[in-house]
Amino acid sequence: MPADHDAAPQWRKRVIRNGEIELAAFEVGDPANPPVVLIHGWPDSHLLWNGVAADLAADHFVVAYDTRGYGESSKPRGDAPYRLEHLVDDLFAVIDAVAGGRKAHLVAHDWGSLQTWEAVTSPGAPERVASYTSVSGPNLDYISQWARDTLARPTPANLRNGLAQLASSSYIAFFHLPVLPQVLFRTLGRPALWRRFLSIVERVDASGAEFSKTFGSDAANGLHYYRANIRGKLAHPDPRAIDIPVLEIVNERDKFIRPAVFDETPRHAGNLRRRSSRTGHWLPIANPRYLAATVREFVASVTGGTDGVPQSMDRARLAVAHPAGPLAGKLAVVTGGGSGIGRETAYALAADGAEIVVADIDLENAGQTAAELKERGALAHAYLLDVADSAAFAEFADTVAATHGVPDIVVNNAGIAVGGSALDATDEQLDRVVDVNLRGVMTGCRVFGRQMVARGTGGHIVNLASAAAFTPQRSLGIYSATKAGVLLFSESLRAELAPHRIGVTAICPGIVDTNIVSTTPLAGFADEAAESAQRERLDRLYQRRGYTPDRVAAQILKAIHGNRAVVPVTPEAAIGYRVYRFFPALSRLAARGKVMG
Repeated sequence: MPADHDAAPQWRKRVIRNGEIELAAFEVGDPANPPVVLIHGWPDSHLLWNGVAADLAADHFVVAYDTRGYGESSKPRGDAPYRLEHLVDDLFAVIDAVAGGRKAHLVAHDWGSLQTWEAVTSPGAPERVASYTSVSGPNLDYISQWARDTLARPTPANLRNGLAQLASSSYIAFFHLPVLPQVLFRTLGRPALWRRFLSIVERVDASGAEFSKTFGSDAANGLHYYRANIRGKLAHPDPRAIDIPVLEIVNERDKFIRPAVFDETPRHAGNLRRRSSRTGHWLPIANPRYLAATVREFVASVTGGTDGVPQSMDRARLAVAHPAGPLAGKLAVVTGGGSGIGRETAYALAADGAEIVVADIDLENAGQTAAELKERGALAHAYLLDVADSAAFAEFADTVAATHGVPDIVVNNAGIAVGGSALDATDEQLDRVVDVNLRGVMTGCRVFGRQMVARGTGGHIVNLASAAAFTPQRSLGIYSATKAGVLLFSESLRAELAPHRIGVTAICPGIVDTNIVSTTPLAGFADEAAESAQRERLDRLYQRRGYTPDRVAAQILKAIHGNRAVVPVTPEAAIGYRVYRFFPALSRLAARGKVMG
């Protein structure tokens, strides 16, 4: 996936002194705007923030500085000058120099995050810091406490998480070796090699990323940070409370910091939000626009200037309140969410921690679903939507993105049916079922898929097909054709979106007890009484089958978590799927049987 590199900002350099240390600071934007201070980690410099700063400078005063040992700042010898308390003094000196007496919003990455965590939990922080966004950098005291608690309770899950983080942190032992790592980085620490490393680890095109001319020596000097602080913090953790607003950005594909290490933070941070995404460690390089947008939303939520930005921080706070939910902090859109499978899917997604946007052609039903979700403690919103209206669908998608943010999960569930003879169905019936079942699904995938691709942090799309997609029946020809179209479209779209880390699943239910039968027109009957009698007979058949919508919703959740491609739901769907694949002649023979008549 190509990285999103904007043109480098027009940095204005200044030098800030902290005792004998000179810190090279770089500014962009109007100093009258809210101040944002960016703190880089190993082995980067202020140039790490080029893309983020260029975006934020439109409405913020942005300052990035080379921390001691890096770039154009002082490079003291030995490990002692790199202890966290000295790094905190540096950061406070920068804030005092650039913020003009105001509180600053801090954004930090990697070792920048570690030192900023030390700063925001130190005396003097509440007077200087308005908010803190941490990217791929835990609090060292918190992670040390987490490690102790993990060892004290050696459950299978704790052991798995502990061993995973131990493996991810194994490079730190190499960094503590004498001589060798310094010689290696000073000799081989070249930007071209680092870009190649990032392209492999982050799976992005890092060719446009800019690095300092002193990159090799910076990487070697940065080892002092590890040596001066890691062992002491592991031996004597001192987890301190913090009330400053904090946003933790958790990168689910981070190969160096596992998500489990952030479990300790809610115990100490009383004003915490969390956002997770399918991104890697070097998010400021891989997706600066997404990071800048997230910072802008967070800062707006803290300052109250929320006009023009999505209101996404409520679910970020919910992610901390319900950390066990695997979808905590995610946004899910469910069409046809006013009843049946759609409603139960909304309930299931919310139970896993997601915020829900319920859309339905019946606004009253959508509102009932949203009201029930709120009763259960979830965040939910109801919208009126006819999925057959492509223009209205596009407008709805824009509204969702502007109001709530780009969704992480989209469930294209809305659907209708028409039964009976395909020859006897009216053109209006044919057009309506095609527009809702097939075109509606395609439109939902396209409008929200574009948003997901542009955001660059992955996602998942679920499309409701049917067992009718692969079990032909003489009385369901039109309906089956639309659902077969959904199935094959989903398979094709899955291949198209795979490079963007967006999963696509086709759910194929069999006989499920919903209200779809009671509202299905049946073509070819002589009068309404005969049609109504047949519909009632079919409805009783579905009710006797007893397969409820909540069981389909449970399979949808499993499909999302497992990123499954095709899920036949109900035993008859699973059997029909295999019969059609391996014994198609038998499936065609069965299609001649009369279900209606």
